[in-house]
Amino acid sequence: MKTRHLRSSIFAGAASSRRHDGPERGPGRVRSTRRLIVMLVALGLVVGTGAVAVSVLWPVVTGLTQSNDYTGGGSGAVSVVVHGGDTSQTIGAALAKAGVVKTAKAFDDAAAGNTASGSIQPGTYALHATMSAVSALAMLLDPSKRTVPTVTIREGLWTSEIISALSAATGRPLGDYTVALKNPSALGLPAAAKGRADGYLFPSTYQFAADATATEQLQTMVAKSVLELSRLGVTPARMQRVLTIASIVEAEASIPSDRPKVARVIENRLVKAMPLQLDTTVSFISHVRGKAGTTSAQRASRSPYNTYLVTGLPPGPIDSPGLSAMQAAISPAPGPWLYFVAVNPDTGETRFAVDAAGHAANVKLFLDWCSTHPGKC
Repeated sequence: MKTRHLRSSIFAGAASSRRHDGPERGPGRVRSTRRLIVMLVALGLVVGTGAVAVSVLWPVVTGLTQSNDYTGGGSGAVSVVVHGGDTSQTIGAALAKAGVVKTAKAFDDAAAGNTASGSIQPGTYALHATMSAVSALAMLLDPSKRTVPTVTIREGLWTSEIISALSAATGRPLGDYTVALKNPSALGLPAAAKGRADGYLFPSTYQFAADATATEQLQTMVAKSVLELSRLGVTPARMQRVLTIASIVEAEASIPSDRPKVARVIENRLVKAMPLQLDTTVSFISHVRGKAGTTSAQRASRSPYNTYLVTGLPPGPIDSPGLSAMQAAISPAPGPWLYFVAVNPDTGETRFAVDAAGHAANVKLFLDWCSTHPGKC
């Protein structure tokens, strides 16, 4: 009995203690609290998920409702380069990067809808910023908006003069061309050229792509020479000889009608094993221009290009001849001439002779011209 009384006292005390600490928390009260916590967590998840959804989906919604293209013709000036082989996608990407069009896709779509888009040429184009893709395409198809490095190589230039002209026109360092010339196989030179580009850089007006390398430019010129010779019926085995004679004709005759006659003099002398005795081949040795004729010291050079001392043709061309000189070398005029001299270097007037006496009379005319034109001989 004492034990039961003690146990009752303990529980009574515990009950008394609970009443002092606060209100009673029964099972129903606990369940309500748990439900509140779950609801708050769920609400937080909903709010958080909504924020993430908005951040992810908003750009998609915006992309669907906004245009991927600008409108109008744009403003300002933007320079864009189109390279050879560029596709509409490549061009569109370049335009978008430069701020010309809004998206590459807009331009690609415009190009797909215009059959002329395939005729866009390589070059640098002057466009505007924030243009519609259709307007940008129209300007790319307008030749007046396109600029390309253009260089005119005239007939009779030495290789050193040609590469200087190319460098000045295209902006490429002169050293690039010097290096390129050291790799004749990359230039497409025939074996007969023996690794030298002299004579094979065809004189013409060229438009090179803005990113064309020195090798690509020289390669184009070599290919043009080979093509023109082939069209004239010159086989690869004869190209070196034809170009060598044509280069001399180019250097010696400024009047077209004289060129076939100069070629005939060369052929007649070769048949007779006479030295060609040409000042132009001697000038090629020193690469010095400016005066008519040569000095005794220059004519004493032991170079194989000195046709005063060496019989036969020089080792190769001395300049880059044009089409007229090539034709003269292939078809010399019939005639017995063995001599010629330009009696008036200013006008190019040239006299031909069949013997030494006739040549001496012509040389006197040249010397008379020199005496009245001090500093030019």
